Amino acid sequence: MGSSSATANRLLLSKIATSEGHGENSPYFDGWKAYDRNPFHPTKNPEGVIQMGLAENQLSFDLIEEWIKKNPKASICTPEGVEEFKNVAIFQDYHGFPEFRKAVAMFMSKARGGRVTFDPNRVVMSGGATGANELVMFCLADPGDAFLVPSPYYPAFFRDLGWRTGVQIVPVDCDSSNNFKITKEALEAAYEKAQKNNIKVKGLIITNPSNPLGTTLDRDTLESLVEFINQKNIHLVCDEIYAATVFSSPTFTCISEVIQNMNCNPNLIHIVYSLSKDMGLPGLRVGIVYSYNDEVVNIGRKMSSFGLVSSQTQHMLASMLLDEEFVARFLETSSKRLANRHGVFTKGLEEVGINCLKSNAGLFCWMDLRRLLKDQTFDGEMVLWRVIVNEVGLNVSPGSSFKCVEPGWFRVCFANMDDETVEVALKRIRTFVSQGKKAQDQVVQVKSPKRWKSNLRLSFSSSSTRRFDQESVNVLSPHMMSPHSPLVRAKT
Repeated sequence: MGSSSATANRLLLSKIATSEGHGENSPYFDGWKAYDRNPFHPTKNPEGVIQMGLAENQLSFDLIEEWIKKNPKASICTPEGVEEFKNVAIFQDYHGFPEFRKAVAMFMSKARGGRVTFDPNRVVMSGGATGANELVMFCLADPGDAFLVPSPYYPAFFRDLGWRTGVQIVPVDCDSSNNFKITKEALEAAYEKAQKNNIKVKGLIITNPSNPLGTTLDRDTLESLVEFINQKNIHLVCDEIYAATVFSSPTFTCISEVIQNMNCNPNLIHIVYSLSKDMGLPGLRVGIVYSYNDEVVNIGRKMSSFGLVSSQTQHMLASMLLDEEFVARFLETSSKRLANRHGVFTKGLEEVGINCLKSNAGLFCWMDLRRLLKDQTFDGEMVLWRVIVNEVGLNVSPGSSFKCVEPGWFRVCFANMDDETVEVALKRIRTFVSQGKKAQDQVVQVKSPKRWKSNLRLSFSSSSTRRFDQESVNVLSPHMMSPHSPLVRAKT
């Protein structure tokens, strides 16, 4: 189709459909595309890109598979469970199966250490956390209104919160000076900036545990956030989809615990939850909105008609999540395995001088590569990122895609692969960093330009002849390190 024909065709479509609101044109999604084009396989494609940009929990699938085998009646697709086929397959209203809502409420409580209970009648279904976040926005804000979002934040929030709703995001800048903690001063500054720009702020949305930081918010911070939104009379949406991925101290403090002992307006408090991260079930599209506002619950149920959880999924998960022995074992085992994987991965990074923000939750690390940047700029970050993705073969996500205010931070996921793939990834990182150090040493020692060129011809992989040119930036691979390499520091 020619360009003029394509343009004419776009004019026939809606502004929403043809807008850039999906946010797909970002490094976060570009890394995924690089993986899709050349996916790593230990035997079929050992030089391929390893997917470290996907926050997925694959460490405890065996426990779920074991439960399914032991409970064939939970499925309507087995001889033992087929008698329930008709009841599950026929029309179900948007309230969902009562036993499913009960099971979700119980699991939410257990994932939070049993320190708070949840009312099944406040559980509203949606198609994954993506649909749940959008549903909340539709309920709370009009097109043009805004939500404050502390940075760094999930790159797809731009899509989830605003693409179809017209809601704006106003970043609340946080930085490494205090380990990216949210401060009252930063909140006030973002709020005042929005006010000056005639933007109506309808609320604040936080992720706790944080994506991408892998940290949990302490009680004092949560209390200050509640005080802030009460003072401004705006909403607080808490995305708690990583609640059960906490693997070390401090323990997770959820917003429900905090407001139990505070004088606040409960109509302003809303929780987004799903089973995508805590149980590793993103494909089942189980998203939940839990609101303390009766009107939001009623309106949300009506809106959930556009993204319900399938009855078959509800039927199976209700049985699984109501199995208290299984849930207790799963949560305990998953936490231990995440702790072990986190330890193995961060130790491997530390061995080559790479540090991460200290974290206690999540499926990823917030990796500090600032010392590897030639230029302490976001352009410098992108140069380094392209080398890592295209030449080292690791899809990690640059901090700029999370709206981080400091260049050089990267999110790297560690729970979506087996032990062997982790070792391959760490080996590639070790080779990459050691070659960069070797290149730096040789630049210092060698004076002759001709001799410099020959000495810096490094062997990294059989892909050394690959060329790439993205966004008109010429990037040299680790195979041909120059004194301008992203691994040769500007400052010692």
